[in-house]
Amino acid sequence: MIHFDEEKYLAINHNTLKLKSQIEKVVKEVSQRGYKNVFLIGSGGSYAMFLPFEYYLRTRSTIPAYAVIAAELIAGGHNQLGEGSVCIFTSTSGTTEETVEAAEYCRTKGADTICISGRGDVPYARDADYAIVNEMDDFSAADGDYLLLYMLIFSLIYERGEFEAYEEFCENLKKMPEALVAVKYACESKMEAFAEKYKDVDYHLLTGAGSVWGETYSYGMCVMEEMQWIRTKTVKAAEFFHGTLEILDENVSLMVIMGEDELRSQCERVVNFAKKLGFTENLNVFDTADYELPGIDAKFRPLLSPVIITAILDRLSYQLEEKRGHSLDIRRYYRKMEY
Repeated sequence: MIHFDEEKYLAINHNTLKLKSQIEKVVKEVSQRGYKNVFLIGSGGSYAMFLPFEYYLRTRSTIPAYAVIAAELIAGGHNQLGEGSVCIFTSTSGTTEETVEAAEYCRTKGADTICISGRGDVPYARDADYAIVNEMDDFSAADGDYLLLYMLIFSLIYERGEFEAYEEFCENLKKMPEALVAVKYACESKMEAFAEKYKDVDYHLLTGAGSVWGETYSYGMCVMEEMQWIRTKTVKAAEFFHGTLEILDENVSLMVIMGEDELRSQCERVVNFAKKLGFTENLNVFDTADYELPGIDAKFRPLLSPVIITAILDRLSYQLEEKRGHSLDIRRYYRKMEY
């Protein structure tokens, strides 16, 4: 595979899994002290990464949870934020301006902060009530952030008495780095074919639902727009039929991002509609169910859909970079100027 260091990828992700005992210590402390709600606060891709976990907390737990964009929180506040709130942040660099400011803002409101960082030598991590340092410097190892958040969020749910299978789930997580490598190899030819066919297309519709909505939103904004300068529209599959369907024709690229949770049916509805209209020429379905996860219990696949689709679309990113001759690292404005 192009631009993939398998040995490094496995090392980074297995190192992430070694943080389990530290994560559980943090969770036990905040759980024993008691808390009233959980805030998942990020900027851009980190906010999008929190969306699956807000979905799990909303559908599989009684923990009140709010996924919030850092800059919006600072500007507008939140009437549920204060003493008794647990605020979780993630920033690989530890320097994302809005995230750093939001962490400080939450502390001034009396909330506890759990700051996940790729570096421990930055104020963002040093000032946190709880810092979890997950060192990584490889784009394709972002899957490790998901593995960390799985342990953190489902440990919270477990301590709440709402996820008896937590330890079994974590045993499966230990096998995920190798399973995700298998997924990457299995999807490579399909991602290459898509990149070759659509390398000159400048507009795509992306739709997803449930636990994979966050990655759908993130892929359109953070990869296609930010890293490849391709225009996109992202829309939840359940909302596709309340406006977006009217701009679908034979010339529009429709990318359906499909997971295996309860809202899979919403994506299937979009696919069936597109096929009914005969727009199959530019319909592409990215379905986690198409890929085996060696050693992983099938009952956990609905929970793992976000990291599976992330591994798949990661390979598409590198293929788009290769086919389009457009580096994933170049930016016109982001961190290039004041705005």
